[in-house]
Amino acid sequence: MAVGTALFARRATLRRSIRLLGEFRFEQSDPARFYGSLAADTVGMVTALLGDDPTGRVLLDVGGGPGYFATAFDDAGFDYVGVEPDPSEMHAGPAGASGSGAFVRASGLALPFADDSVDVCLSSNVAEHVREPWRMGREMLRVTKPGGVVVLSYTVWLGPFGGHETGLAHYLGGGRAAERYARRHGRRPKNDYGSSLFAVSAADGLEWARSTGLLVAAFPRYHPRWAWWMTRVPLLREFLVSNLVLVLRPS
Repeated sequence: MAVGTALFARRATLRRSIRLLGEFRFEQSDPARFYGSLAADTVGMVTALLGDDPTGRVLLDVGGGPGYFATAFDDAGFDYVGVEPDPSEMHAGPAGASGSGAFVRASGLALPFADDSVDVCLSSNVAEHVREPWRMGREMLRVTKPGGVVVLSYTVWLGPFGGHETGLAHYLGGGRAAERYARRHGRRPKNDYGSSLFAVSAADGLEWARSTGLLVAAFPRYHPRWAWWMTRVPLLREFLVSNLVLVLRPS
């Protein structure tokens, strides 16, 4: 196990998993609480995976959203740069959530940055929202310096959270789940299957990451360390991993 992965593994306790699971119920009702907690945990994960002092390291957050992550990474010492294609998302957070980070309106499929220009490239829960997630992954690798870290974390479609706000209805099919949501709520879901939500499997991500020759770790983001073995079991991982983290080191 790589040094950075081993450092994070010590943080991946059952207590942490229970705490994070408890915060998920506030995603819709109190997004500041939910995303603030998720941001703090993500900083801990990325810092451990980096395996070095984060001070002054340039971190590019692909799909950075409204800025909750910016504040947390800025406080940890990173030089934060967020990329977000949706202007409504960029301004969705409370005033001051963006900290002192820089923000760029752009697509993760064509990052407006030079090759080998950042130390860490992060994408948290974005891959399932783009039509070509591994094209985004290739862009993340392109802009990351040799010896840097790419952390791509996404929600697995067949896991319990694959349908996002449509709940477990996605097991009936993504289109059906979206239609059911629209009938019940009088509006389409924000994460609408086929336009802003897509079925991305754990197998797809692992196949792409392994094909690069740069994969150093793959594990379930919210599980305790003793449950990471699920990632290695085909089919089972599609239902139980829930959120897969791919860690790659460009060389």
